[in-house]
Amino acid sequence: MGSTFSCCGSDKEDKGVSVVTPGNTTWRMFTYKELHTATNGFCDDNKLGEGGFGSVYWGKTGDGLQIAVKKLKSMTSKAEMEFAVEVEVLGRVRHKNLLGLRGYCVGTDQRLIVYDYMPNLSLLSHLHGQFAGEVQLDWKKRMKIAIGSAEGISYLHHEVTPHIIHRDIKASNVLLDSDFEPLVADFGFAKLIPEGVSHMTTRVKGTLGYLAPEYAMWGKVSDGCDVYSFGILLLELLTGRKPIEKLPGGVKRSITEWAEPLVARGQFKDLVDPKLRGNFDENQLKQAISVACLCVQSEPEKRPNMKEVVYMLKGYGRRRQGSSGENGQR
Repeated sequence: MGSTFSCCGSDKEDKGVSVVTPGNTTWRMFTYKELHTATNGFCDDNKLGEGGFGSVYWGKTGDGLQIAVKKLKSMTSKAEMEFAVEVEVLGRVRHKNLLGLRGYCVGTDQRLIVYDYMPNLSLLSHLHGQFAGEVQLDWKKRMKIAIGSAEGISYLHHEVTPHIIHRDIKASNVLLDSDFEPLVADFGFAKLIPEGVSHMTTRVKGTLGYLAPEYAMWGKVSDGCDVYSFGILLLELLTGRKPIEKLPGGVKRSITEWAEPLVARGQFKDLVDPKLRGNFDENQLKQAISVACLCVQSEPEKRPNMKEVVYMLKGYGRRRQGSSGENGQR
């Protein structure tokens, strides 16, 4: 991987060059000048979002390609590591529900990652952000997003060697293309798990409200951490509620604390996002809520794996015989 980052196109060049990685994936090595021009000087009007890592900007290249550019805000060792991890992971994966790498730029004091632009932005923007009032997410789209996201995570856990644990599954990291096909994004916190290793202990990364209890408290990371986070994401998608909400008096309540009594009483219709105005499939709702409840169990060994999650969300029934109890045990 080191040789891939050994140089960057000079700012004097008009066009970047293509780089073929060991995995035979072709990326474009952009020049800083190209990306500066494409994003109108990284102006605020082009900014799509901002996080601890830096900012993401919309841009358009000279050949008309719409791109999203992640620009790291600082050149700390932590930022360098997250950049390297993300590019390495993106070089290993190829799936319709994972956001792929278009290219990157490595300069003396700049690190930028380039992706295809997703016109419908993120799931977060539709549930709680700028598109929340437009109600573009009907029931069919929500199920499409749930299943597609699950398939992308399942690919990371079961089809890539070494297995990859995302560690930051959340609504802002599920991007939506023009057809509302979901693409799981942002692999800066990802962890590669060698074959035969069931779990690792590491520093906690991720977002409050989505963290599995064993990970948040002890730093124990396994496939089950992503399963838990997906369960929270699924509840969020079905109910339209945030993972953590503030109540009067400054009290905070998690989405699981809100949902548990309703599930216990079988009040599934009271769980669904009111923006849908009753337009949903009741059987699919019950199945999806049941899947979410399995995913957010406090004991990781009781959670399904992501293959099972996909299987159940597609309506094939309950967990398959003989495949339970695998999370954190592989």
